[in-house]
Formats: sequence, structure tokens, C-alpha cells
Amino acid sequence: MRYEVKALRGEDELTAFALEAVDVGDAAIQAKEQGYTVIAIKPKAGWPAWRKPGTGRFPLVLFSQELLALLEAGLSLVESLETLAEKEQQPDIRKTLGQIIASLYEGHTFSHALQHSPANFPLLYVATVRACEKTGGLPEALARYVAYQSQMDAVKRQVVSASIYPLLLAGVGALVTLFLMVYVVPRFSHIYGDIGGDLPLMSRLLIRWGQMLDANGAAILTVALLALLGAIYMATRPASKQWLMRKLWQLPSLGRRLHVFQLARFYRSLGMLLRGGMPVLTSLQMVSDLLESSLRGQLALASASIREGHALSSAMEQYGLTTPVASRMLRVGERTGRMGEMMERIAAFYEDETARWVERFTKLFEPLLMVFIGLIIGGIVVLMYFPIFELAGSIQ
Repeated sequence: MRYEVKALRGEDELTAFALEAVDVGDAAIQAKEQGYTVIAIKPKAGWPAWRKPGTGRFPLVLFSQELLALLEAGLSLVESLETLAEKEQQPDIRKTLGQIIASLYEGHTFSHALQHSPANFPLLYVATVRACEKTGGLPEALARYVAYQSQMDAVKRQVVSASIYPLLLAGVGALVTLFLMVYVVPRFSHIYGDIGGDLPLMSRLLIRWGQMLDANGAAILTVALLALLGAIYMATRPASKQWLMRKLWQLPSLGRRLHVFQLARFYRSLGMLLRGGMPVLTSLQMVSDLLESSLRGQLALASASIREGHALSSAMEQYGLTTPVASRMLRVGERTGRMGEMMERIAAFYEDETARWVERFTKLFEPLLMVFIGLIIGGIVVLMYFPIFELAGSIQ
């Protein structure tokens, strides 16, 4: 099986690569033998696999909240983890916690235990914990990550909730249209078979569609199912997703909004790492995967400029990783020495702007979608009943 590996070569050089391995453990061993310090390993994207009952992703936010509460209550890290393991009901999560505890008893740091855990903890989480181990501020780091993830989840919920009604409306409209075209139109085609030559062009085409569907329904259904499966397969391919994102980014208004949203997520993640004490260049490498592929090259150029001694704000502005507002706020952060906090403020500003844009867009898009679906369904119905109107007119 093919696995994607994120690892460190040396102390600060972050890299990502893919390799063939039997399982996650084998992939980690291969990476270590090549001189890498493994950060995260995950199976390469493919067909989704069914999960066994009772299994799932590690509940990272809940785990962080509970661990934070126990640490603030005065328990040590090991005691807190043992408490969480004792109360856990799911075997896979309890096993993960047991492995982390065992690693701590062996003398490893908490960040080392997390990055070598089979739960594949996010790179940002491991980096945040590693940064705080030098200062002893683990509770503060956990609280910062919980706040970060909560904010990111809130933005996703806003986008999802704004998309539910349009998607539901489009789905219902598609089902009604499909019912008319597959069930109703073929039956009307039998009725109008003898007078097809006297009908308008669109009515004749609609009736011919019904006749063709009635005669070759099984073959058309098979082709439609194969096309649907092919579309689903293509949608799961990374190359297809990248192609779709490139097309969306080329749309003038939507592309700008996607750019701003990616920058907001980038700045929030970067600000969290900087506030945790991570060096700037290392932080930039760790958050590079959050950017669209075209922006990663610009980030690499900006990192090289910063390494040469240029200011962070000027490097970001030079390579298109800021907006006018963000550039001013970054310069303020450089003057005050509060760059991490300023980046989180930039992210909050643009997250609010994105939420307002999504709300305005859905308020405009929903009535337009209703009109579009109504025109399609109404057009089909009118074309089906148009011969009846013609017959009624000839009788009169």
C-alpha cells in the first residue's frame, strides 16, 4: 500500500514524500532508515474504506479539552493521560493513549510520543506541543490549539450550513426533473406518437427522448450508472481535485474569495505556532500544506527571502501572500514584536469577511436557483401539454 509521509531531515527541513509499505509501522521504519524524523504518516488517497463499528478518527479536540482540564486541576501529564485511558470506552482510542503513556515512561517527550503514535496527530498539534515543552506551558498550548480548532470548525460550519438549503433545493429539483423525463415523458410520447409531425420542434425532441428512453431504458440506465461511478471515481482523484480548484481559482470573484480564505487559514495556523515559540521559517514550512499548490511555490520564495534577512511583511507582500490590510497589520506586528497575535487578528478579520460574503451569496443564489429550477420543470410540463393546447385550438 502507498503511504504519504511528512518528516524532518535534520532539525528544521520539513519534507513530504510517498513510499510503498505493508502498513504504517513499516512506512515509519523505512523513513527512519533513510534518515528522516517522521512527523505524520497517512494512507494515500484512494477508494474510501468501510470502517468497523466503534472505530473512527481520534477525537483530538475533546482529548485536548479533557487533558487541559486535568492539567489545570493539578494532575501531572502522565496521571492525566492514565485517567483519560481508564475512562475511555473505545478500544482503539484506549490503545492509542496506552502507547503514548508507554512512550512517556520510556523517557520520551510528549511531542515525540504524539508524532510516533498510530493516531497520526496533525503536524500543527505536534509542533505546538513541541514548542511549549521548552517553556513548560503545555496547558496554554492546549488551550491555544482548542481555540484554533474551534474557530476553524466554526468557519466550516458556516459554509456548510449556508450550502445545505441550496443543495437540498437543487437535489429536489433534479429528482423532479428526472421523474418527469424518465416516467412521465415516455408515457406522453405514446399518446402523441401519431401527431408528432405537427408539433413544435422542442415538443418533438422531448417526445423522441421519451420514445428512445422507452425503447432503450436498460441500456441508457446502465450508461448513466457507469457515468455516475466514473464521476465519483474522478472526484476522489487528487489530480481531479487540483484541476477543479484551478478552474475555481480562475473565476474572478470566487477565486479572490478562495484566495482570502486560504490566507486566513494560513495566518491563523502560522500565528498559533509563532505564539507557541516556534521559529518563523520552521513554522512557514509546517503550514505550507494549507495553501493551494500554486501558492506553495510563492511561500517557498518568501521563505528564501526571509532567510536572506528580509522582513516578513515585505517578503509576504512581494510574493502575493498578503492583502493591503494584512500587509499593514504585519508591519505593526513587526514593530510591536507581537507577530503571532497580529496574524491571528488578520485571520479573524478575513474569516468574518468570508462569512459575510457567504451569507450574501446564499441570499442571492437561493432565489436564482429556485427560478432556474422552476423554469426547467415548467418548460418540460408546458412542452408536454403543448399538443393538448394545439388540439383544443383546432377543435375550436
